[in-house]
Amino acid sequence: MRARDVATEYETVGLDADALDAARLMAEHRLPALLVVDELGAPKAILPASQMIKTLVPEYVVDDPTLAAVVDERHADRLCVALRGRKVRDCLSQTTPPLVVAAPDDTALEIAAQMARSRSPLVAVVEHDKAGPRLLGVITASHLLERLLAVTSD
Repeated sequence: MRARDVATEYETVGLDADALDAARLMAEHRLPALLVVDELGAPKAILPASQMIKTLVPEYVVDDPTLAAVVDERHADRLCVALRGRKVRDCLSQTTPPLVVAAPDDTALEIAAQMARSRSPLVAVVEHDKAGPRLLGVITASHLLERLLAVTSD
């Protein structure tokens, strides 16, 4: 099984896309992460849903989680307001997992090893040619598991 055979179409967002729209996309499609691309469509980063959630939480609560209990429920339920006026690039941080890229001929084990090493919920499959990098699709951890389990049950 090669990366090109497992890769599927996947939602992408640009670095300058509206963060609130990106969060909605993530929620509506129940995506573990979004693939962030540059203006030419080349993969630039992975934005996990957990990182998007972290963007919503005030820094003082991240530093001291006991403070979350003092914020009333009405305000706590409106955390997504923090995304208004922000771009996707604002949601990326130093702790965002690195972009994980597989070549079209990478094997399932190579893909799994990359996911395990980076703890990334997805891998971008990119082909490089004279025109530059071209995104072939994405492999999510759950999709890779599904494909591996299908082979195992045979």
